[in-house]
This record gives sequence, C-alpha cells and structure tokens, in this order.
Amino acid sequence: MLFQSTLLPLLPGLVAGIAAPAMPGMKIVWSDDFEGSAGSSPNGDLWNVMDAIDTNGEVQTYSTANTNLQISGGGTVQFVPRRSQSGHWTSGRIETKASFTPDAGKIMTLKANILLGDNAAANKQGMWPAFWALGDAVRHGTEWPACGEVDIFEQVNGAATGYGTLHCGSDSGGPCNEPTGRAGSVALPTEDFHTWGVTIDLTNPDWTAQTISWQLDDATYSTVTGAEIGDAPIWSSLAHSPLYMILNVAVGGDWPGAPNAATLDGYGAMMEVQWVAAYSS
Repeated sequence: MLFQSTLLPLLPGLVAGIAAPAMPGMKIVWSDDFEGSAGSSPNGDLWNVMDAIDTNGEVQTYSTANTNLQISGGGTVQFVPRRSQSGHWTSGRIETKASFTPDAGKIMTLKANILLGDNAAANKQGMWPAFWALGDAVRHGTEWPACGEVDIFEQVNGAATGYGTLHCGSDSGGPCNEPTGRAGSVALPTEDFHTWGVTIDLTNPDWTAQTISWQLDDATYSTVTGAEIGDAPIWSSLAHSPLYMILNVAVGGDWPGAPNAATLDGYGAMMEVQWVAAYSS
C-alpha cells in the first residue's frame, strides 16, 4: 500500500502543521506541530537530535541526516530507518529539551498523533517505532530503570499490537517486572494517523489511588494504580517526577530481535508524527 506521506518530501516550501487539538478541562503547556520546509531538521529550540545512543542491543546508528529524520514539508516529522548496501542500519531519534512534571492534585497528559509505514508489509522484523517518556533524573546521573520510564506507544516487528509500558525500580524484578516492564496492550490500527497518549492523574491525594493510564484515540485501554506499584518512592519516580518525551524508530534490540535480509526499510518502515503535546488540568 502506498501512503500519501511517502510523497511529502517532494513538496516545496513551508506548510503549516496541524496543531494539537484542545482537550476539555485541560490546557496545552507544550506542543510542536512540525511546521517547516521539506528536508529540514526538527526545531532545535524544542528538540535534541540524537546520534550517540547505544542501548537495548539495537543495531542501528542514530543519524542527523535528513534521509533518516526530516520535516516532511507537509506538517509532519518522519523517522525513516534505512539499510546501506553493506547492511548497516541508520535511523532517527529526537528528545524534548523540556521536561514535564505532573502537578500535585492535577492531571497531565502526553500525546502524539502517529502514522506508521506499510503495516501490510510481509516483513518488518526488528522494526521498533516508539513514543515514550524517560525520567529527567537520568540526565543527572540516576541509572535506568530507577529514573522511571513511561512508554506511551511501541510496536515491534510490524505486529498489529500497540504497547504501553512502565519501567521502574531495580533492573531485575521489582514492581515493574524488569527488565520486561509492566505492560498493557491494544489492537493497533494499521492505517491512517492515530493518537497515542498517557495520562497521569494525581487528583487523589492518596498516592495509592493515583493512576497512570494509556489511551488510543482518547479511549483508555490500560491503567496502573499507585497501589499496584506498592512503593511510594518508586511511584514518585513515575508519577511525581519530571519526564521528557522521545520519538524514535529503533532497529533490532532485545525485544524485537535482529532484522533479517527481508526486513523492510525506507518509507514503508517509517514512523510519521503530525503533532506532539503536553496537557495539564
């Protein structure tokens, strides 16, 4: 299936992006709609473009080249994994410079509108697109997973399943069942843009009754409570501490496993994002 988005790099000039939508009872505290000229980089005032990440047994090298990461010129950003003639993989990853902290007694939601490449393709072995949030403490020396991690959307190997996952505590076992994490899942729509989000609800002053929940197109499909985590400091690392957002397409890694000779690359394997936003009540 040919997606219209594969033609976007050919569009000339500057195209206004589609802004993040309003949410009832919430205000937008940060957003990006990826306005820009075709082939340009994401806004450097908002994003760090990463090129020195080596984690999870992934095989790709993250690149700043617009063949892997670019503003489409159609109001989106595209992450395009590519394989060289020698078999080396490159891809794109960006991280927000800002971090976002849920306010006591309030609700915070992080959302992005995402299109995946050709999910009817025969082989996306090793493809790992993701939208996630990592505890800002890792930028200041706290080890993973003690820093806290909230995965908002992940897909592996092209399967029609989306995952939302927590990582926390120690690197073996613990309340987040490391290194696997504490995951929920939902059937993944294979066409068109869809909105993936996570909501941290601190309106109850009792931390055990507070919740982290995951949404697909604003419908909640998974919820974890403080009581289920059962440890106040660990819950704080997930629900009371600053998080920064990440978008990337990894190739290979501990979860999907290595790509193979038939693994699809290029625009068919891409992730395309129309907008990203942080909301607060």
